[in-house]
Amino acid sequence: MTADIVRAIWCREFQRDDIAVDDDFFALGGHSVIMVGIQGAFMEELGVEVPMDQMFLNPTVASISAYIDSLSAVAP
Repeated sequence: MTADIVRAIWCREFQRDDIAVDDDFFALGGHSVIMVGIQGAFMEELGVEVPMDQMFLNPTVASISAYIDSLSAVAP
């Protein structure tokens, strides 16, 4: 499940294990360095490129996971 992978990436990048699917990236203390690390992990582990604007529009594990899932729904 995408949300499990995304949550694991966030936990690793934030160096904590208590992140819930509805926690907000910015409320957790997210900043540009963490965001770039997460974007790189999305490419490496999920094979998707998530633009920075989508990270701002989808600041929770649940919402960015739904966005990532929507990418595969429209893929040829």
